[in-house]
Amino acid sequence: MDWFLLILGLSICTAVLLAILWSIYVPDRRVWPPDTYDKSTALLVWGATAGLASCIVVPAFLQWGAVDWLPDWVRFGIGLPLILVGNLGVWSEVARFGISQTGGAQGTLRTQGLYAYSRNPQYVADLAIVIGWGLMSAAPTSMIVGVGACLCLFAAPFAEETWLAERYGHAYNIYRARVRRFI
Repeated sequence: MDWFLLILGLSICTAVLLAILWSIYVPDRRVWPPDTYDKSTALLVWGATAGLASCIVVPAFLQWGAVDWLPDWVRFGIGLPLILVGNLGVWSEVARFGISQTGGAQGTLRTQGLYAYSRNPQYVADLAIVIGWGLMSAAPTSMIVGVGACLCLFAAPFAEETWLAERYGHAYNIYRARVRRFI
């Protein structure tokens, strides 16, 4: 089971990262963000998200504490707060944004809430969650897949910036000049 989840998680990370890199370097034929958002797009985006999350969380419980050199103060003093704060950040913005726009559907340009401090607060929060799970669980598979997930989360905003500039024009350019990409 551990090997299956490791291979599945790294395969999802590889596919997502390739799609993001393609979108960065070939923006006129981008994959992310999608030009159209329909049921198949939602299934693909949320299927990959759920699959990747499963490849981090399930091994976290199966291999709990296997990395025995990681002290408890790091696991629970840093890992757990990262998970909690990350979830608070993600779900507060999902509640404002909506599930479909979070998954790539075009909507309105968000510049309020956490978006007043970061152009990508949901990615920052997701990074916190992934790092938190790796630290708290001290599970090798969660940590390895988590590194791949972090690469994807770090790269995704670079694919979105051209799309955002095309969709929201001058308003996005003003926002981009005023607010940092991450934190």
